[in-house]
Amino acid sequence: MPSKLNIKDKSDTGTLIKISPFRKDIRKTEPHKHNSYFEIVYLSKGKGVHYIDNNGYPIHPPIVFFIRKEQVHNWHITSSPDGYVLILKKTFVERSLDNELKKLLAKASTLSSTPVKNASAVNGLFKMLVSENNTSIEMNFTVIEGLLKALLAKILETAPPYNQQNRYKLDLFESFREILYQRSEVKNNVAYYARLLNTTPQNLNAACRKAVNQSSTEILAERIISEAKRLLYYTDNTISEISLMLEFNDPSHFIKYFKRHAGLTPRAFRMQ
Repeated sequence: MPSKLNIKDKSDTGTLIKISPFRKDIRKTEPHKHNSYFEIVYLSKGKGVHYIDNNGYPIHPPIVFFIRKEQVHNWHITSSPDGYVLILKKTFVERSLDNELKKLLAKASTLSSTPVKNASAVNGLFKMLVSENNTSIEMNFTVIEGLLKALLAKILETAPPYNQQNRYKLDLFESFREILYQRSEVKNNVAYYARLLNTTPQNLNAACRKAVNQSSTEILAERIISEAKRLLYYTDNTISEISLMLEFNDPSHFIKYFKRHAGLTPRAFRMQ
């Protein structure tokens, strides 16, 4: 047994998303993790088993598999596969201001696999994504964002119900996400949302960890930063005004918070 788990990085340096055909020569792979990205694998052909965290999922095309960055997975394919691999970095999600896309990604991240009902539509969307991804993402980010949302919506329309054992935690997580993204105002307080959901901050945090391996504070931070970017980009409110709108009593605290999560100051984001 290796002393260190193999961590693969199939993304390209500097890219936020990568879409490519599934390699036909893949048959058996060693258990490995990914280097900080979410992977979506669509198989229209192939047989065998896909192991995720030591659980075996039979390959019955057309089928989609979702692999989160913390999960260990490997393939045991017994016939020639065909399909696509989509690699999505967190920076792509952070850059997106589309709340519906983020809700679809959150739902996808709770699943390991799902059968595909409309294979022709899914195939078509993957082909368009491959074509768009071959050009500069700076030129067509909005197009890729829209195609990705359409692809996920089409894939998830027949997604199976949650496992009953984890249903409460997953429903709690989904309810938290729904409140965060359906309300226009954002409260910088996990306990506030826990009260709305008739639970404790500890239970809410556990539900988020179970669903997407993120803390409730991290998920709230994504919503706050997303709203802050929207306000900075689409309004002429001052940074002090925005900090108050997002319930930061001290603008300097908001500036530090934004820089920690977004990688640059609010002023720098607005001027770029």
